[in-house]
Amino acid sequence: MSKPNQTLGEFIIENQTAFKYTSGELSRLLNSIRLAAKVVNHEVNKAGLVDIIGNAGDTNIQGEDQQKLDVYANDKFIQTLTKRNIVCGIASEEEDDFIAINSQDENNQNKYVVLIDPLDGSSNIDVNVSVGTIFSIYRRVTPLGTPVTLEDFLQKGSAQVAAGYVVYGTSTMLVYTTGYGVNGFTLNPAIGSYYLSHPNMQFPEDGNIYSVNEGNYSDFPVGIKKYIKYCQQDEDERPYTSRYIGSLVSDFHRNMIKGGIYMYPKSTKNPKGKLRLLYECNPMAFIAEQANGKASDGFTRIMDIQPTELHERVPFICGSKNMVEKAEEFMRNEQ
Repeated sequence: MSKPNQTLGEFIIENQTAFKYTSGELSRLLNSIRLAAKVVNHEVNKAGLVDIIGNAGDTNIQGEDQQKLDVYANDKFIQTLTKRNIVCGIASEEEDDFIAINSQDENNQNKYVVLIDPLDGSSNIDVNVSVGTIFSIYRRVTPLGTPVTLEDFLQKGSAQVAAGYVVYGTSTMLVYTTGYGVNGFTLNPAIGSYYLSHPNMQFPEDGNIYSVNEGNYSDFPVGIKKYIKYCQQDEDERPYTSRYIGSLVSDFHRNMIKGGIYMYPKSTKNPKGKLRLLYECNPMAFIAEQANGKASDGFTRIMDIQPTELHERVPFICGSKNMVEKAEEFMRNEQ
């Protein structure tokens, strides 16, 4: 049960009994993510005042330029989760491979692995546009007390036990689900605590916002092109409003509150799609479904896709249920 002015810590503790694997470990894990997010938020808010913006001079496993804040956020989340000894493995969008924690300790009974995009939308940092963190939590499938393996991370999204994101914007919010609805908490910077500000968040079934990088229009599948034209037609409740920030967390967050659809389809430039299944699509799909929304690759439910590699990419369509289903209809008709 949510209460006015309830802190995130109080909410986690009060609601942990609703979680079928109640042990307190998941609560401590969520609290660690909360702490790391506060540290990253502090640095994001200093961007421009200290030497934290700009290119770090390196690339990640996907061959993309790493920003300095990418590296900083990645280090902070890994340090926080590792030092608290509450997870047995971490996979990050910024790392080549997964990280096994205390893998040689036979007494390590930690049950959870975390997959994380430490700083989503980092290309927007230099121009002071909202960025975010996305995280996903699974129970390991290999035996306790043994080193984690790739199998522990390559689970379908439907196996997630928790997922969430932090948006570093005009205010800092942490939004998460453990499979019992979606709740949002806003950081009060004066005292450093998150307070429940958006209980039981829900996507409107319909919306009037479509979010897609129309600069890539000529490279999109025909079904997506026709759906975009549908969005622009002056009929019924249309034309829809085009809103695209270029930061998944920010676009998703706006659409969940106002009603809309986010699309990053495959293209001739990115034939498999661009967003990562494990670090971006699965956690956002879990949140969307818990908030009465829908997430698809155009044909298949995102959380039903069996991952085959850590940095796998997929097409991604997510948002208000009726809008996603209409986009799928266009895709099926042109298959």
